[in-house]
Amino acid sequence: MKLKLSLKIASLFVFTMLIHTMSARADGLIVIHDPPHHVPGHFRFAPLEVISHKVDVDITDVVAKTSIDQDFYNPNNARLEGTYIFPLPEGAHIDKFSMDINGKQMQAELLPADKARALYEEIVRKQKDPALLEYIGRGAYKVRIFPIEPKSHKRIKISYTELLKSDSGLTEYVYPLNTEKFSSVPIKDVSVRVTINTKDALKTVYSPSHNVEISRHGQNKAVIGYEEKNGRPDTDFKVLFSRTPKPLGIDLLTFRNSGEDGYFLLMASPGQQKPGKTQPKDICFVVDTSGSMADGKLKQAKKALQFCLANLNDDDRFEIIRFSTEAEPFFDKLADASKDNIEKAEKFVDDFKPIGGTVISEALKEALSLNRDKDDSGRPYIVVFLTDGLPTIGEMKEDKIIDMVKDGNTRMTRIFSFGIGSDVNTHLLDRLAEGTRAISQYVLEEEDLELKLSSFYRKIKEPVLTDVSVTVEGSRIRLTQLYPSQLPDIFNGDMLTIFGRYKGKGHAAITVSGMMHGKKRSFTDDVHFPKNDTRNEFVPRLWATRRVGWLLDEIRRNGETAEVRDEVTQLARKFGIVTPYTAYLILEDEARRNVPVARRNFLELQRDRPVGRRVASSFSGMKREASDEKYRSGAEAVDNAVAVQQLKAGRNMQQSVWGKGMAKQSAPASTGYRTAKNYISQTRVISGRAFYQNGSNWVDSTAQAKKDIRQVNITFNSKAYFALINDHPKAAPWFALGREVDVVLDNVLYQVR
Repeated sequence: MKLKLSLKIASLFVFTMLIHTMSARADGLIVIHDPPHHVPGHFRFAPLEVISHKVDVDITDVVAKTSIDQDFYNPNNARLEGTYIFPLPEGAHIDKFSMDINGKQMQAELLPADKARALYEEIVRKQKDPALLEYIGRGAYKVRIFPIEPKSHKRIKISYTELLKSDSGLTEYVYPLNTEKFSSVPIKDVSVRVTINTKDALKTVYSPSHNVEISRHGQNKAVIGYEEKNGRPDTDFKVLFSRTPKPLGIDLLTFRNSGEDGYFLLMASPGQQKPGKTQPKDICFVVDTSGSMADGKLKQAKKALQFCLANLNDDDRFEIIRFSTEAEPFFDKLADASKDNIEKAEKFVDDFKPIGGTVISEALKEALSLNRDKDDSGRPYIVVFLTDGLPTIGEMKEDKIIDMVKDGNTRMTRIFSFGIGSDVNTHLLDRLAEGTRAISQYVLEEEDLELKLSSFYRKIKEPVLTDVSVTVEGSRIRLTQLYPSQLPDIFNGDMLTIFGRYKGKGHAAITVSGMMHGKKRSFTDDVHFPKNDTRNEFVPRLWATRRVGWLLDEIRRNGETAEVRDEVTQLARKFGIVTPYTAYLILEDEARRNVPVARRNFLELQRDRPVGRRVASSFSGMKREASDEKYRSGAEAVDNAVAVQQLKAGRNMQQSVWGKGMAKQSAPASTGYRTAKNYISQTRVISGRAFYQNGSNWVDSTAQAKKDIRQVNITFNSKAYFALINDHPKAAPWFALGREVDVVLDNVLYQVR
């Protein structure tokens, strides 16, 4: 079977990927014995501020050494006493552990799991705060810290070494960023740097939890980096990697509950190839030089093009087409990337002037009709198309331009589109890219075109496998709902990720095929699709995010149907996928079904009429694009295009952003630490289940579907409360949400108050 956000939304919402796993780990926190006061909206036992949190990890094959540097600050006027607690990574075998407090080496006491549990429960009872319940079942190191002087810092350094687990060729490293909720203010500086060195070649390197930068250094080393400023990271940092001497690493992760269809994540990566192993390419830069490119746009474009030209490979061929009132090719052919030709092209680019109209159709036609030798049909051909405007000369109809490109694209040309500013036809650029197995990107007003284009070019500089297809041989296995549906090419140091559903069970052979150096190559690996596998809880949500993005794009392009609308609503609610569009659909659905107020997902949003109107407007604006071409350009259209792209790509965003025009509106009054400046903070996805906040109460999203569910009231901090957690230890992270929470267990709705 062949398998075919900067998020700038004018509302309070942002796409977010917060992945909490049952195997969440925890790094250090300081519990103050007698807090001088309760910091409003924060945990009772942690009135300190975490100024910085820096993590450096060195992994050699399956041995990881983690070094942590935390800076705590006491903003109070009182001298404090506390206990530093380091909950142990679940299942980790720690060989070495050291602790440095303000330059003095300290001896920490190791508590086994039962004694650590007693410590956690004691703190919960005393401070009347359930936050530490999520660490139930794990051991801990602890050390007394005294004195913590007023207005002073405590710097704590920890290092530990652990043996990582490998499963089916994949090795997993997890670092706990979720305890930064224990800082009374946002943290100024958070950084994680992971260096991986392996004997066998590194193939897959992937973070399902964070947007990271991955730098490859040869075949056996990679550096993964993540930084955040003034944030509250509350998602564990996870990295997966595989090692194999095979030319293409193929890895499969699955998730499945018994009796249901499964979810899967397929990853394929060539790793970092040696020089000479990548394919020569042909590339054409099609650049808008119309009058609207003035005011710095063209200057940035010229600098970006100079970077691309300077980084052409020796065996590449290239062309530059400047277009405004007419299209002007420079060489009239694909020229060799010789030093002389590059210097000539640089002078041509330097002379660009912003003047004239926008003849998009002619420019694309010129790019597609470049003379290409028949013997070179195996060379990848890439068009990089930059424009900041709508077509004003020649063919201006979107459908006719698309048809022209489809008819003229006889050699599998990839058209990567860059829309600069908001006066672009987003549907045209998206269709150009998607129809040629490429991607479209949008450069917003505050963004740097030079930086965005040069970063993109680094990724596509060296093609390894093009015209990619995937087949599965196994009569019992059937794959459905695959994303992306059109598979992109695989570039050097990059990775193909495919999410989908599967039916059946058993062993199968997965083959990834494509063109390599003009020849068809295939790579096969044996995999297993299990009947039951609940380890990789992040896979269903990552799949659902892409599915919701695809469905919203269907609404944006082709209009709304009841089936599509209902599926978006169901998936968004179940998996906690919050955007202006999905929030509107959830609100409308709950009102239509007369869901009891206590079980609604966005109760406060429903009462907030100004924001509610903006949410409704966002969804209406998306629907308008399908029926009227004039709504496919402008700031709202670009916002919609970027939002959908973020969802379809499944990118992770750990920081909420105020939409354009909304920054001046007041946020709802805070009812606790977990209610931040916007409604996105009122959603938590923990251990595969979404919870929504109504005032001080957290509501289990699965409760709505239970019509005749039995309700049991439990008093927080009572004997019955701890007995319930003892009977359901895997539910402890859900109860850790707050003192008022509704949790569904064994078809019973437990209401903690």
